[in-house]
Amino acid sequence: MKIGIIIGSIRDGRAGQSVADWVATQVEGNTDAEFAVLDLRSFDVPLLTSATIPGAANKRYDDPRVTAWSQAVDACDGFIFVTPEYNHSVPGGFKNAFDSLGMEWGGKTVAFVSYGAEAGVRAVEHWRQIVSNFSMVDVRQQVSVSLFTEFGPDGFAPNERRAAEFQTLLGQLIPLTAKLRG
Repeated sequence: MKIGIIIGSIRDGRAGQSVADWVATQVEGNTDAEFAVLDLRSFDVPLLTSATIPGAANKRYDDPRVTAWSQAVDACDGFIFVTPEYNHSVPGGFKNAFDSLGMEWGGKTVAFVSYGAEAGVRAVEHWRQIVSNFSMVDVRQQVSVSLFTEFGPDGFAPNERRAAEFQTLLGQLIPLTAKLRG
């Protein structure tokens, strides 16, 4: 079973890398699943302009960057979205990359680790609506960190309770992913 940890920000100077690094340390030693960090920025997914609706593309895309993104997502059984909140919603680059695919998302699990001025909670609210279109199953637990209180001159410094929150998230995500995988 493979869980993709998606870094959902493509901005220069992004906080998402440090949050994803923290997530990766939280899953170290976990033998219930394989974890892979998928850095959205490294895929350079272009704006969705294809005339073919991604849901009807049957995993055949016009652009090799979208094909690479498709293969990486398709190889995962579930996901942890490391998502910022931009303007009370999801980041545009991540939404475009999500929309660029179709059946690769279908019926898979997803959990959320968010960050932002309001800890990214509004982005997660929107993601929950978005992922339901592909019958993705989201877990209840989320980890939401504040840019104001958990980031400083030395980078990301999560509150002590975040590790336990993340383990609760993982405790929901892994069994659900295994169950859906059959």
